[in-house]
Amino acid sequence: MISETVIVGEVANFVAYAFAPAVLVTPLGALSIIVSAVLAHFILNEKLHKLGILGCVMCIVGSVIIVIHAPQEHPITSVQEIWSMATQPAFLLYMASVTVLVFILVIHFAPQCGHTNVLVFTGICSLMGSLSVMSVKALGTSLKLTFEGKNQLIYPETWFFMLVVATCVITQMIYLNKALDTFNTAVVSPIYYVMFTTLAILASVIMFKDWDGQSGGTIVSEICGFIVVLSGTILLHSTKDFERSSSFRGNFAPVSPSLSTRLCSGNGELLKYEEEEVTPPEEVCLRRQEVY
Repeated sequence: MISETVIVGEVANFVAYAFAPAVLVTPLGALSIIVSAVLAHFILNEKLHKLGILGCVMCIVGSVIIVIHAPQEHPITSVQEIWSMATQPAFLLYMASVTVLVFILVIHFAPQCGHTNVLVFTGICSLMGSLSVMSVKALGTSLKLTFEGKNQLIYPETWFFMLVVATCVITQMIYLNKALDTFNTAVVSPIYYVMFTTLAILASVIMFKDWDGQSGGTIVSEICGFIVVLSGTILLHSTKDFERSSSFRGNFAPVSPSLSTRLCSGNGELLKYEEEEVTPPEEVCLRRQEVY
């Protein structure tokens, strides 16, 4: 049931990229975190703290701001039009930079400090994720046009975007699993969300020019909404980490009295005893009082 729900969610996410700009769709992924937190509170009895509720509210408020000021989707008539966007010099420079950074991270940094620095694995996932979002949008738009009667499957560009999607998604899955196996989920999730969303928006702005025609105030409002969503996401995950650490400490009994210091005699003398002593503390106190 869970796997089927995940598949439905990913399909819906794929369809969303075909009808809306990535600047709008990508940040709204934070809403899934809210739904997960609320369902865990009611179904799994995972307590949602006040700071967690505040994080959910911040995500909702930021999402509303983004939706209100989101740019309109530019009409696209063919996959060849998307190809011309993908081959413009600015986006080619972005793709080349991403490719070089990924190779450097995979070949040089991952073997040396991948298991000690969370930014290595999450950086690879985020960089590849930004390219996968652009390819998913291109592929989704091609399929949408095909279903509308304008067959785009006859163009090699459509199949190229499909290959890029498969390559990027597989790479993301490999290194995201490595990050989750190595580091705490409460650390990986917010860092990955922040980096992935930021790079995806940057790639979309470069390739599809989502902010062209928008006023400076509208763009600033979108950025502010995005920052609010990021802050709420980080706050929500930090409260989850706090709850895990609290429950971890709660599983252990209090420190034994043998490790503490007690007042044993009426004259205020403090008697210290070590953990390895066998004599009970009450007997030590009684013996001490008999001597006096």
